[in-house]
Amino acid sequence: MLEIGCGVGGQTVHLARASPEAHITAVGRSPESLAQARARVAAHAPGARVEWYCADLFELPFPDARFDHVFACFVLEHLSDPGRALTALRRLLRPGGTITVIDGDHGSAVFHPDSAYARAAIECQIRLQSAAGGNALIGRQLHPLLTQAGYDGVGVRPYTVYADQTRPALVDGFTRHTFIAMVESVRNDALAAGLMTADDWDRGIRDLYRTAQAGGTFHYTFFKALAVNPSGAATTSSPAL
Repeated sequence: MLEIGCGVGGQTVHLARASPEAHITAVGRSPESLAQARARVAAHAPGARVEWYCADLFELPFPDARFDHVFACFVLEHLSDPGRALTALRRLLRPGGTITVIDGDHGSAVFHPDSAYARAAIECQIRLQSAAGGNALIGRQLHPLLTQAGYDGVGVRPYTVYADQTRPALVDGFTRHTFIAMVESVRNDALAAGLMTADDWDRGIRDLYRTAQAGGTFHYTFFKALAVNPSGAATTSSPAL
């Protein structure tokens, strides 16, 4: 199994636990994050068979058809050319091998109490990620992206996160410390770009936090795609590889 964009190893631990017999090749771009990933896997999945590589997705040092499965979680949203990335990963899959792609879609955020200011703050994050070459709305595009990259049997399923006061762990772990924290992190960039005034931004963030209080609700959708590299299909290495 090839894991692309392993980060600090959170998903690597889950993969190792779910498939203890698997040989995992985990790839990341940051040596510091890879060091954290090694330590996390050693602590939470001792005995896991993991090899670690620091490499760029478009310059992976592996031969054609090397892997049975590719796993990419929260990777495509950061890429300027996700279609090219999916084509490059097909080269590494054996014929009949499979790929799992998971990404979110910030356009799926629905919350109560509703607030135009909160929605504007989220839109700032979407626009800034787009300006940086990414796509915070990519979840809705997984099916066409995989199909256009030549995969067969593409299936996409939504996985929703819904948090209210009856689910305090999700309110704290997802609404406050994942989604709102992510939006809050772009404040300086949003103000510097003139996307919102400081007063409107601060009101938007306050309104987002209201969704994590009593009487508030928050909903978000992730998309998980599974696809197959066609048997007998030839994949040509790109010049970048």
